[in-house]
Amino acid sequence: MVTSLKIRADNPLAGYKKEVSDLDKPNFLSALKIIDLGLVDFSFAYRFQQYLHQQVCDNKLSSSVLLCRHHPVITVGRSGDRREILSTTRELEKKGIKVFAVERGGKTTYHGPGQLTIYPIIDLVYFKKDLHLFLRCLERLGCAILREYGIKAQTKKGLTGVWVGDEKIISVGIAVKKWVSFHGLSINLKKEDALNFSLIRPCGLRVRMTSIEGLTDKVIDFDDLKVKTIKHLRRI
Repeated sequence: MVTSLKIRADNPLAGYKKEVSDLDKPNFLSALKIIDLGLVDFSFAYRFQQYLHQQVCDNKLSSSVLLCRHHPVITVGRSGDRREILSTTRELEKKGIKVFAVERGGKTTYHGPGQLTIYPIIDLVYFKKDLHLFLRCLERLGCAILREYGIKAQTKKGLTGVWVGDEKIISVGIAVKKWVSFHGLSINLKKEDALNFSLIRPCGLRVRMTSIEGLTDKVIDFDDLKVKTIKHLRRI
């Protein structure tokens, strides 16, 4: 069963307090809020995005970035198709994996606790209202983070995301409303979680997914990845 999420602008965070940090760059980043949600359901993060999106649209917030991990979930983008999910509904239910239809660009992807997901809620006036420029900036952000682990990654012409050779390591998909972005990118950190991509045809492609731990053969914790991510967000 595919669930469609409805946009809501009410505050889903009554009393919610988590790590929040300010960036100090002397432009729009000076007011950028980075919020770490930790491990949360996709639907909660989605409501959080919608709330912040409305705050940016109403000029109550400059821009924000959410960092989080998700309980296992499959999302189907605007150009996706249920046939890209290779498991039956019953098999997914046994694994506790929900499926959501969302308004981001792209096709089908998987999110799990072994990924760091980054949701930029950004006023695209700062990117000249150029969606391609913004997407390329997100991909460069991903490549910069991976270089911290000695991973030489690249983009592929005609495709979104970040790749190491023919294997994909970062998925990118955004939505834009009133020139404010939401959704974003996810970085595969844990090797075992990347195995769940076998449940789908990632981004509609017959592609093998990889991870930071799989490429480095090292155990890396999420706090380390978050620190490196925030460092490069300061330079976006």
